[in-house]
Amino acid sequence: MSTEGMTGQKPAMSGGLSTRKLPQEASILLVLIGMALVFEVLGWMRVDQSFLANSTRLSVILLQVSVIGILAVGVTQVIITGGVDLSSGSVVGMSAIVAASFAQTAGFERAVFPALTGMPVIVPVVMGLLMGAAAGLINGALIANTGIPPFIATLGMMVTARGFTKWYTNGQPVSNFIPDYNLIGGNTTILGFTVSWPIVIFLTLALIFHIALRYTRYGKFTYAIGSNVQAARVSGINVGNHLIKVYAIAGALSGIAGIVGSARVQTAQAGFGVSYELDAIAAAVIGGTSLAGGVGRITGTVIGAIILSVMSSGFTFLGVNANYQEMIKGAVIVAAVVADQYRQRKRKKV
Repeated sequence: MSTEGMTGQKPAMSGGLSTRKLPQEASILLVLIGMALVFEVLGWMRVDQSFLANSTRLSVILLQVSVIGILAVGVTQVIITGGVDLSSGSVVGMSAIVAASFAQTAGFERAVFPALTGMPVIVPVVMGLLMGAAAGLINGALIANTGIPPFIATLGMMVTARGFTKWYTNGQPVSNFIPDYNLIGGNTTILGFTVSWPIVIFLTLALIFHIALRYTRYGKFTYAIGSNVQAARVSGINVGNHLIKVYAIAGALSGIAGIVGSARVQTAQAGFGVSYELDAIAAAVIGGTSLAGGVGRITGTVIGAIILSVMSSGFTFLGVNANYQEMIKGAVIVAAVVADQYRQRKRKKV
């Protein structure tokens, strides 16, 4: 497997000697810093306020990143294999509403399952994880065993999961959770410091899968399949089994995102997670993950997710119309894809 697949870039050669280039994440980080500074300057010019000096705003930015970020960690791995997961947002909603239905307080008269209220917090967490993992497993099995393109397989799951979510509670919201479940999406104090569990869960998962992709056989196989699936087969990789693993992990991460998201807002509704898959894909692409497969890193995805959150928060801070915000976000995503295409052509010429 090439160095390009593991690092997201090829080593430059000059005069017969390799010269180290800055990692791709460095340029993405510069974009993030530049964007934050632009909002800071515009804030003083337009509303006479600081964008960066507001600790509450920065906390909200990180909280907004957490759910999409967890989702994007799984989506990034799928894209590295050369696939795509359009179902992740719907799986978030499905997992959230199933987990929430087992997290309602004891004796709640309007509970989804009145006889199953007041359950230990492990029950809704496991149920949410199982729903997400099962959806991912089905996606992977369809892609690996039938040859259905990932776009079609995950599109079918997107529609199915959204329909299941609406049917499960007849379109009614689920709320009134046990305190332990709400804590998953809340804060706690450790040694005098306020700790936000969604942020901790997101960063922990990002670190785990960064290590897995960079330093384990799982990561090597993932990059190899995305770089050249035929070469991966010839080298002895069971491509089908590995794709099932990748999609199952992505589904499980969607389940975690659903649990964290519903616990954070303390409710779950049929429309929860709508379009989240687009934000997750955007975070991965902005972070340098190639839609052609074989290239990408979790660190870049984390920065990409933060860029999206800073952009959304900054526009809201400046009072930009929500419709304009969506159009600008779309333009940024297209620009990221164009940049990815340019990098692919450049790599082919080297």
